[in-house]
Amino acid sequence: MSKPVLGLVLGGVLGIFDGLSALVSAPNDPAIKTGIVGIVIGSMVKGLITGVLIGWFAKRTRSLGLAIVFGVAVGVTLAFLVCLLQKLGGQPPYYWQIMLPGGILGVIVGYVTFSSRGTPALGR
Repeated sequence: MSKPVLGLVLGGVLGIFDGLSALVSAPNDPAIKTGIVGIVIGSMVKGLITGVLIGWFAKRTRSLGLAIVFGVAVGVTLAFLVCLLQKLGGQPPYYWQIMLPGGILGVIVGYVTFSSRGTPALGR
């Protein structure tokens, strides 16, 4: 499996758990309970985008540290954009509740995609 595909799959799976973490971080908010399906789908899409970007970068770098830093940067940036959309939509933004899981997702995907061997090139 190539690193971008591994990042895509892992980011999508972790994105589902990222979305479900909303039930833990804001358990008394009725808007969270009614919109959990949309939150999980949105988090999965965010995880897919984050994963493929990190996998692409991990394929091109030789530094684990750079792969992890890039993963955190992408995860936190996309999560910040979600918070910004919440605020512009008149909803209370949940910065820590969204950006922290996004950063953790970036660390995990950055580490795993860098550490994987990826698909060997044909003809070698």
